[in-house]
Amino acid sequence: MSTIVSKDFIEKFTAVAKSPEPDLATAALFIARLEYPKLEASRYLDRLDEMGDLARKRVGGAAPGGDLLDPIRALNVYLFEEERFAGNQTEYDDLRNSLLNAVLDRRTGIPITLSLVYLEVARRAGVALEGVNFPGHFLLRVPNRGKAFGTTSKTDVILDPFHRGAILSDFDCQRLLQDNVDEEALFDRRLLVRATKPQILIRVLVNLKRVYVKMRSFPQARTVAELLLALNPSALPELRDRGLLAYHLNDFSAALRDLEAYLRFAGRADTKESDGPEERDEHSEIWEHVKALRRRVASLS
Repeated sequence: MSTIVSKDFIEKFTAVAKSPEPDLATAALFIARLEYPKLEASRYLDRLDEMGDLARKRVGGAAPGGDLLDPIRALNVYLFEEERFAGNQTEYDDLRNSLLNAVLDRRTGIPITLSLVYLEVARRAGVALEGVNFPGHFLLRVPNRGKAFGTTSKTDVILDPFHRGAILSDFDCQRLLQDNVDEEALFDRRLLVRATKPQILIRVLVNLKRVYVKMRSFPQARTVAELLLALNPSALPELRDRGLLAYHLNDFSAALRDLEAYLRFAGRADTKESDGPEERDEHSEIWEHVKALRRRVASLS
């Protein structure tokens, strides 16, 4: 089965996603077209422009050189009180939570998409924010240059758009990490480094692929894997997943090509002593798939 978008679509998406321009929304709306092929992106870009203009007026009341948090408070009031955006706590895995147009229409989403809305509105309002690829829960940070709270501290301020722009302490980040990743996980401020534009879009795509797989929408999930590989050709897990999805779709030649490449690039078609038991089990399973696929492809030729 072929993918549901053209090579031209993938090339245009990749060009937008890798562009040095800070705009995230255009690429995110490309992604949304996987589910909404006739989507009019200009409608949503205009909506973000309008929101940015309104937010700029709210932020304008903050005194220049004042408390770093004044513009953030203004943005929080605008987005979460006036516009009523909110984290979707009850239907977290709803596909629409991962699609920017639906998030703007419904005013609800997951951490990565609400953060994307916040970033795009803030940028248009003249407020400098950065994404944070925090494990299990995407966050934002306000780069501090020593003027926060009237001190000389250079600690960045961390925001959680999923929880109405809440400001997080190190303790809050520790708890968030333990809740979403591992109870034994230890917080390190190096987890709060700035996420690049491609990294943010990869996070959107990874969430979307997970939802499509859960829905058993394998053609769409395979296309998402292709977009992920277009952004990061060295992403071995995506090469593996694209091969497994092709297998599910009975595209045996493509599945064999990807899974053989996965094992080759992983440095093995058998087990390695340096691997843990989970890695050895996974590679053994992939190797069994490859052997079955070789027999299947040979029988069809």
